[in-house]
Amino acid sequence: MSPRLRLRPLARALEASSTSSSRYVCARCSYATATATVPAPSQDQLTSGMPQLSRHHPLQPPSHRDPKYRKAQMLRSYVSLLQTTPLMLFFQHNNLKAMEWASIRRELARALEAADKSLPDHADLADSIKLQVIQTKMFEPALRITEHFDPSDSVPEELKAASFARPRDDPTLTHVLSSRAYNAAKARDERHELATLLQGSIAVLTLPIVSPQHLAAAMRILAPNKPAFPAPTRRSTPSYYEPAVQDGLRKLLLLGARVEGKVFDQDGVRWIGGIDGGLEGLRAQLVSLLQMAGVGLTGALEGLGKNLWMTLESRRQDMEEKAGEGAK
Repeated sequence: MSPRLRLRPLARALEASSTSSSRYVCARCSYATATATVPAPSQDQLTSGMPQLSRHHPLQPPSHRDPKYRKAQMLRSYVSLLQTTPLMLFFQHNNLKAMEWASIRRELARALEAADKSLPDHADLADSIKLQVIQTKMFEPALRITEHFDPSDSVPEELKAASFARPRDDPTLTHVLSSRAYNAAKARDERHELATLLQGSIAVLTLPIVSPQHLAAAMRILAPNKPAFPAPTRRSTPSYYEPAVQDGLRKLLLLGARVEGKVFDQDGVRWIGGIDGGLEGLRAQLVSLLQMAGVGLTGALEGLGKNLWMTLESRRQDMEEKAGEGAK
């Protein structure tokens, strides 16, 4: 005997499906799935064009230099260092040992911490000042990219819409390793002012801000020079005269500096470090100079007015005397 099937009317089945929940239970697999209703597209979506798809992954843009290599990452780090560091001192080092580097950095950190405490606002800059060795072959192109490449420059519309055989040639890419940055640095391939200093083994002291007090403290340790930057005494700092420190300092030679994008020689570095009172003292000198200029200008204008008044007054008296004699 065949089994009986209980069939419901079509109207009742439609009513039950509309009032039931939006969950579908599979009889064979015994699991529930949620069914969502997809809304109809709006009029704006129907009339608007298709959005332009990205040609590359947003976190992995095509690069002229392969980012997998160490030189590419070194170039990125040097460009970032040049863009964020307003004051850099360049030293030439000759075969310093690891123990000598560690001893020099220790004495430098102590001097910078003392400079932090001497400031009225107790700025914590000692931890941000670093002495590191650089690779000159990658530092020079990074310097040219920093000087000559501007990511904010506009790109022609025809180049934006053009298609390129190689994705790395896309001119809309503005990162440091892009072809656009490479071409901008290569177009200005003349020697930079710092290129003469970037010869041989170079170490860089980086300061996050232009602080004459911290620069003077670093100069007393790394390049002492009497009377402006005397070395610490043996009684106050006996560890400075250890053989490892003194042997390492004999192999260090101050070459110059880069301050706010400008190149300074040794005399310019000593002038910046010798500013009394730091930037506050320099601002006070500028204010006093402007005040003296204003006082001098005011005195000159007042002197001209007084001379003119005395001339007119003497002329008036002379005319009155002549008029009185004529009346008599």
